[in-house]
Amino acid sequence: MGPLKFDPKAVLDEAARYSQKLTNGAQVLRQLDDVHYGATEKEAVYREDKLVLYRFQGDKPPRNKTPVLIVYALVNRPFMTDLQADRSLVRNLLAQGEDVYLIDWGYPDAADRCLSLDDYINGYIRRCVDVVARRHGLKAINILGICQGGAFSVCFASIYPEKVKNLITMVTPVDFHTPDNMLSHWTQAMDIDLFVDTLGNVPGDLMNWCYLTLKPFRLNHQKYVGLVDILDDKAELENFLRMEKWIFDSPNQAGQAFREFIKDFYQANKLIEGGLSIGDKPVDTKKITMPVLNIYAEQDHLVPPTASIPLKNIVGTKDYTVLAFKGGHIGIYVSGRAQREVAPTIHQWLSARA
Repeated sequence: MGPLKFDPKAVLDEAARYSQKLTNGAQVLRQLDDVHYGATEKEAVYREDKLVLYRFQGDKPPRNKTPVLIVYALVNRPFMTDLQADRSLVRNLLAQGEDVYLIDWGYPDAADRCLSLDDYINGYIRRCVDVVARRHGLKAINILGICQGGAFSVCFASIYPEKVKNLITMVTPVDFHTPDNMLSHWTQAMDIDLFVDTLGNVPGDLMNWCYLTLKPFRLNHQKYVGLVDILDDKAELENFLRMEKWIFDSPNQAGQAFREFIKDFYQANKLIEGGLSIGDKPVDTKKITMPVLNIYAEQDHLVPPTASIPLKNIVGTKDYTVLAFKGGHIGIYVSGRAQREVAPTIHQWLSARA
């Protein structure tokens, strides 16, 4: 190996640019206000325990008569779907003419440690669906289930098919035993009873740390090194901080529901293998005969495509559509491509089945 070659002048120029970036960035930081996510106006239409059911307000009245209820995962705040005005699945759906509702699960505390999947699916989700249906004089509504909320929505649609007109799943795990599912590998030998009995509720910070360690260099180092590149751009810096605020705003998980989800979904893979019951109600996915749109992200490291694609094999519908999105688990909501593709696809698909 020969001696390393470099241009001393280029090195000095780069150091000077870096120093100027830091100087300008320090000035920008002093001008920043607090950032918030959740950009779209909304009205609380139902409350129960920690849960709030919201209806979003668009600039124009909705054109589609059947509303869409977003069922998000428990592990993060649901407002990744409405991060900011120009990065909002919700706002884009409203612009397309959809009527959009969303379940905000809130922040479970020690009083909620015994909440089960039965409470969430046969209780909270069912009552929210009934509230939305009554408000519109309908027997069935559209459900958009996201990530873990998609798995919940699959269960709900199989137990209450008469309440679901169309089912949309986004980055939803169905097969939890695929070789590329790192989260699944972590949980297989886990003593979940000892874990939950010790902690009560599962701390959100602990869950978030697990997700960050899936890509430790990218998520713990690289993005902060890259932060220097935008440190002197107020708008880009606010976008970065807004995303960071969402990432680290992680609710605790109700202990019993977490126990059941790990045992029945990650460890026993019952959506694929069968034998799943939510409370006293068996889950028979072949009863999902309503139209299904399954959207997965091709570069998803949390829910790999191989975990989502098998949904087609377990449902009973003959009207099944797939959208393979070129992006990742978060990019499917906030990227420029997502703004152009995801909401219009959902709207067109729903309109064809109105």
